[in-house]
Amino acid sequence: MPVIAHITLALAYITASAVGGVALYRFLAYEPVTAGLVAAAACLAVMQLHMAVSRIGGGEAEREVRKLKTEMRRLGARVAESEARTADLRVDLEREAAARRETIVTEMRGLEDAIGRLGRSFETRLQSIRLEASETRVDASGALDAVRDALRENRVDLHLQPIVNLPQRRVCFYEGYTRLRRADGKLIMPGEFLAAAERANLLGVIDNMLLFRCVQIVRRLSERDRRIGVFCNIAMASLEDENFFPPFLEFMKENRDLAGSMIFEIGVRAFRQRSDTASRNMGRLRDLGFRFSLDKGDGLIFDLPELQASGVRFVKVQGDRLLQELTPGGERPISAVSREIAAEDVPAVFARYGVDLIAEKVESEKSVIEILEFAIPYGQGHVFGAPRPIKGSLLEETAPPPDFLRRVSQAAM
Repeated sequence: MPVIAHITLALAYITASAVGGVALYRFLAYEPVTAGLVAAAACLAVMQLHMAVSRIGGGEAEREVRKLKTEMRRLGARVAESEARTADLRVDLEREAAARRETIVTEMRGLEDAIGRLGRSFETRLQSIRLEASETRVDASGALDAVRDALRENRVDLHLQPIVNLPQRRVCFYEGYTRLRRADGKLIMPGEFLAAAERANLLGVIDNMLLFRCVQIVRRLSERDRRIGVFCNIAMASLEDENFFPPFLEFMKENRDLAGSMIFEIGVRAFRQRSDTASRNMGRLRDLGFRFSLDKGDGLIFDLPELQASGVRFVKVQGDRLLQELTPGGERPISAVSREIAAEDVPAVFARYGVDLIAEKVESEKSVIEILEFAIPYGQGHVFGAPRPIKGSLLEETAPPPDFLRRVSQAAM
């Protein structure tokens, strides 16, 4: 308690004792001396009591102060310990950071060396590929000679790529691709021979070879009770060729029992630019029961009534482009549906006109998952299977007869 408080209380005690002594004298008839002694004794007693209480309180305060000092010393020790630990941790972190920097620098140097080696290897490989390409590249006349030689010698292979239903991934169709071989066994890729063959009017000959093998493949599959169709590519020029089409039509009449298993495939652009002759000849094949497929679709803007009338039953659109358009505001086919067509309803609108969508060139499982969200009925691409040549034994079994090869050889002259 502060000193001023003690003084104030002492004055209060003295005043109270004096008042008590006066009261004893005035009201109780005490002698003045007696009243003064009683008042003084009471004052001393109260002051002694106050001092005793103050000593007790002071002792407790001292103990509290001692406790506080002890706690302060403990806190100081803990702070010092924390500072020491922080300093140690800072040293450890700096040491670890320095070690990591050294490791990163070492790894970066190793990575730079690896990239340098890879770059040199890539340049070497690229130069090798360029040399190989320059060795195998032929000019226009050389390509034409190679095509004619392959046709005369029946070096025409058939490669098949599966087309699967979704989501089961069961093989429902194959697409046939023509591959020509040089005398040394190297393949002549379509980019090399198609332009030369078209200039020399040999596309019909190539289509004949492909067609014959496709027919034989379909028959082999039918014998095994496998209900699998084959997409057979045919050039629009062949459908417009008056020399090619009549015998081709007769051949298809002889094999019209395969109409449900053979689908003729042409490009979307060629279909849209087809001539009256091509339309008429497509109609003749349609009347025999054969169906058509359009590949290389550049979107979803198709006149569905026109496709239905032309016998087109399949449309192929690249998987990524298909997903791009199956969004709000994407392209939609021309149909009798007046309402706005939701993305998930697009395949059903195609199916209403007897046309099935095929997502082609699907290369990843991620694309497959996204395509499945829209109920696309079929898929084609390396993720489902790459084009593979038919087996050697089957290649021999499906080889065209000698008279067919003779006619082809004469056409290739």
